[in-house]
Amino acid sequence: MTHLYLIRHGDYIEDLEDGKYQDLGLSPEGVRQVEALRERLARTGEIKADVLLSSPMRRAREAAAILASVWEQSVIFDKDFEEWVCDDGTLTPEEFSRRWQQVSEAQKPFYRFMPGYETALEFSGRVQAAFNRILLEHQGKTLVLVTHGGVIGTAFSYFFGLSAALPSRVGLGPKNASITHWYQPASAPKWVLERYNDYHHL
Repeated sequence: MTHLYLIRHGDYIEDLEDGKYQDLGLSPEGVRQVEALRERLARTGEIKADVLLSSPMRRAREAAAILASVWEQSVIFDKDFEEWVCDDGTLTPEEFSRRWQQVSEAQKPFYRFMPGYETALEFSGRVQAAFNRILLEHQGKTLVLVTHGGVIGTAFSYFFGLSAALPSRVGLGPKNASITHWYQPASAPKWVLERYNDYHHL
């Protein structure tokens, strides 16, 4: 049986540094959230990880470092599980939001904020290819991936076979330090969503 646990990082700080909006790591609240998850996992032993992976983005990296002691695993950083990289950080949050709201729903999967950066469709393709790669490589194992809300959302496209080129009719809101669990029984090819957005420790 193959298990994939997706854990979202905690609350984080994104602010100006060197003239660009950058990921400055977990906030004090974010640290508290991830520590609460660590305490739960250490107490219950509900996840027995064979492989611990993480996005290398700072907020995920810091969350993975807090959780690693639960399993005494070294963290494997995988750049393909970074959040959507759609601009260079020079847009203010207000500018980003205003520009995004002006794009029609039909065109949002294809819209490129800046040359050299991903469209939403390219982001989805990157992440889905990464899911396929790690699940083939670690078949029959339990994987824990510390990552981002966008990556967790893309898992639904991957496992349900949905096209990222079509406008979505739903919005997913994974909570900070939440657990999402997919598994594939050894006797069946179909994946099962066992739980989504489990944040009871908070």
